[in-house]
This record gives sequence, structure tokens and C-alpha cells, in this order.
Amino acid sequence: LVRRLGDLISFYKIGLRLFTLGGPRIISKLKEMDVKLFLDLKLHDIPNTVADASRAAVSMGVDMFNLHIGGGMRMMQAAVEAARDEADRIGIPPPILLGVTVLTSLDEDEMRRIYGTERSIRDQVAHMAEMAKSAGLNGVVASPLEIDVIRDRCGEDFTIVTPGVRPEWFERGDQRRVMTPSQALRAGADYIVVGRPIYASDDPRGAAFKIIEEIEG
Repeated sequence: LVRRLGDLISFYKIGLRLFTLGGPRIISKLKEMDVKLFLDLKLHDIPNTVADASRAAVSMGVDMFNLHIGGGMRMMQAAVEAARDEADRIGIPPPILLGVTVLTSLDEDEMRRIYGTERSIRDQVAHMAEMAKSAGLNGVVASPLEIDVIRDRCGEDFTIVTPGVRPEWFERGDQRRVMTPSQALRAGADYIVVGRPIYASDDPRGAAFKIIEEIEG
């Protein structure tokens, strides 16, 4: 897929399925192809375990990785410290460290039951983003529908990565809170995540080119 997409895409997300199948080997292989990598494992465990996993992520040379904000302040702070220490040790810039807010597959009712809150999704995401910033994270993963409130609470230099991005010509699937690629970027996303519309296509390169044309238009 990386070879087929060639010059169109330079940043790839490695998720749970691919990392479970390929492990660090797939990271090494893709880094040899001179692309940037987002390791999307959504770490969520006790602080010591997540700190150790963060060191491992940095040592593999990924450019971005994430953890669940729901793991708490101490867990996030341990990850930040471990990532910075490991980057200093091996002499590289630390990767972008993101906190996952509310999954884009959740709607308002599900979110309220899970978190035991009366907050709206927008308020819950904003609350979690503020926690992530206080812990020293570089940004968050959030649906494009919450970009404006995150910017309002956390500022322009806070990185926002948005999944839940679907071109108008592709089905929503299990995503609930979505925008098109151009809408998400106009709303202020720093990065958009587009998976199935490209890799599930019979012509991934054509699909990627179509998305880029839509954004540029």
C-alpha cells in the first residue's frame, strides 16, 4: 500500500491490528521507506507500564503515538516524562504525544453511560483535552465536531488529530461523529486520519488522489 500510494501520502497510522500482526518489524520496514508513522495503540494501563511502553515507542522511531486520557493524570505525566527521557537518551526529537478523548464510534447516550456524566460530548471532550494539556501532552485525538471547543480551551498550538473523517462518497461504517476531509481541515484539524476509504478501495491510489483533490478544491 505504501509503495502504491508513493508520493501522495507521507504519514501512515499503524493501528492495533497491524501492530499485533507485524510488531516492531513493520515499524522498522516502514521507517526504511522514509515515511512518518503514527503508532495508534491507545495505551491505557498503570503509570509504570505506560511509561515503559512509551519508551519502547520512542525507541522504535515513531513520529507520533497516543494513550487514553482516561488512564489519569499520573499515567499521562509518566508517559510524557518517559518519552522525553528516551528521546534525550538516543538523541532524537520526542514524538508528538496525543491523548485519546471520546472515541468517534460513540454517540451522546453511550458516552454518558460509560463516563457516568451529564456532560455533552463536546464538554466531555473539552474537559479531557484540558487534562491532557495539563499533563504535558502535545495534543489530542478527537472527532472533527469538537475541534472548535478544543481550540477555545487549549489554544492554537495544541495538536488536534481527527479520525471520523469520511469523504461524501464513502459510507460512515461504525463512525458516528464525522466530517468530510475538507470540512475537518477547515474546522482546524492539524491532521486527519483516513483509513478505509483508501485501503478498502479497489484503487487506493485513485481514492487518495480523489480525497486530495477534494481538499485542494
